[in-house]
Amino acid sequence: MILAAAAASLVLGSVGFAQSGTEEGKRKVKTRVAPAYPELAKRMNVTGRVKIEVVITPDGHVKSARVLGGHPLLVQACEDAVKEWKFVSANEETTQIVEFEFHAGS
Repeated sequence: MILAAAAASLVLGSVGFAQSGTEEGKRKVKTRVAPAYPELAKRMNVTGRVKIEVVITPDGHVKSARVLGGHPLLVQACEDAVKEWKFVSANEETTQIVEFEFHAGS
């Protein structure tokens, strides 16, 4: 699998993004919504990675998102955010893995 990564900074912490899939099956993200770093997770200094499998419709909308792993305090924010993502259109429905990395901030 090939990983394509992009990073985004949030106030009081940061979240990084990575998406994976085969080169021919990978769809580029047109619109990305960053997950909110949950307040309780920030207070508890919870960091880590959340992995989500997304099913993308031919028109680029996220049909479904399924959490594959991550800290329970972080997964809902990621799942909610990725459902708002828009991908480049394709001829058929595709499935990709998206990873979010939460880092403690100042």
